[in-house]
Order: sequence, then structure tokens, then C-alpha cells
Amino acid sequence: MGWLAALGRFALGVLRSLGHHAAFFWELLRTLPASLRRPYFAVAQVHALGNLSLLVIISSGLAVGFVLALQTYYALVTYGAADSVGLVVNLSLVRELGPVVTALLFAGRAGTSLTAEIGLMKAGEQLAAMELMAVDPKSRVLAPRFIGGIVAMPILALLFSAVGIFGAYIVGVLMIGLDPGNFWSIMESGVDVRRDLGNGIIKSIVFGVICSFVAVYQGYEAKATPEGVARATTRTVVISSLTVLAMDFVLTALMFSTR
Repeated sequence: MGWLAALGRFALGVLRSLGHHAAFFWELLRTLPASLRRPYFAVAQVHALGNLSLLVIISSGLAVGFVLALQTYYALVTYGAADSVGLVVNLSLVRELGPVVTALLFAGRAGTSLTAEIGLMKAGEQLAAMELMAVDPKSRVLAPRFIGGIVAMPILALLFSAVGIFGAYIVGVLMIGLDPGNFWSIMESGVDVRRDLGNGIIKSIVFGVICSFVAVYQGYEAKATPEGVARATTRTVVISSLTVLAMDFVLTALMFSTR
């Protein structure tokens, strides 16, 4: 019966961890109104997180647009539907690749930066000093970074999709020689703003909540040692990536299961 006891301990550990995450998330939500009364902190974090990820988002979006246009053209030209390259690329980007890839890049670039920053503040006892001065570190440090990540994620996702579509235009029209009028008109007629673009924005907001929360939680709960901060940044990438991919399946099933 040793394996059963080990399984029970594992299940209890998972439930305990989920409960701690839920309690921390609720406490973070309770500090948001106080943090919003000083919006310049959140605006500064939006600027910082956006700039941190801007270069990698633009370069990755352009590369994804290039490759996606080539692969789509090779698949559609066999059936005489090469003019639909722009439509397929657009739907792929705004529905799936834009929000998901942006979230993965955000977790690896800005999320690790948030975790390391908060973890180093904890290791340097700056958070403890705030508590001694009757300043809530969740309201002053965590909440603005949480809000900044939520706001920055949809902007970066839209930018990723726009750059990817431009990359597809370069490959499809300028390199392969597709008709530019057909490229844009078929795309315009086949994309629904509310269903496709709107659901993509909702996905990016949800992913922004996930990545930002995981980053600030891991930084706040990191052990106050160099090894503890390093492990926290690793956990940020792993947990954020797996949660984003799992949540993407759930959101896709809910959003696009019926017309």
C-alpha cells in the first residue's frame, strides 16, 4: 500500500498548492483598486514590459509570417486555391498563433524578468522593509506589474499578428507573385472581426493574466537566495508555457466549437 500513500501525499500536495495559488490570486485582486488609484506605476510597467518584448515579438512575427505563407502556398497551390494564402495566414495568426506564440515569448522574456526582479527585491529584503514601513508590497510592487502584463499582452499579440500578415504579404505578393487585390479582398471577406479578432484578443488577455500572475507569484514566493531566484525564473517559464497551451485548447473548444 506504499504506492497508495505516496499517491495520496502527492494529491494533497497538489491541492495545497492550488489552494495557496488561489488565495494569493484573491489577495492580489483585492489590491488592484488601491493600485489603480496611482495609475502611473502600472503605465510604467506597461511601457517597460512592452519594450522588453518588442524586438522579439516583431522579429518572431515576421519570421512566422514568412514561413506560414510559404507552407500555406505549397499546400493550396495543388488545389488551385493559392489566392487564399492571405486568408489562411490571417486566421491562423489572429485565432491561434498570435496569442499563443506571443504568450510563450512573453513568458520567456518579460515573465522571467518580472520574477527575477521581484525575487531579488525579496532577497535584498526590500519587500520586508516595505512591510515595516506599513506599505503593502502586493499593492506597491506586485499589482502594477500584474496590471502591466495584462495590458501589454493583447497589444503585443495584435502587433505579432499584424507583422505576421505583413510578412505573408511580402512572401505571397512580392516574392511568389500573387495578385495583391485578391490577397487582401479574400482576407477581408473571410475574417469576422468579432468572432476571429475578438476571440483572439480575449485569448491574449487570458494569457496575459496567466503569465503575469505566474511571474509575480514565483518571484514573491522564491527563496531569498541566488539559487532560489534562478529556480523561480525556470518555474515561471515552464508553468506559464504549459498553462497557456492547456488553456488555449479549452478556449478554442469554447469559442469555435459552433458557428
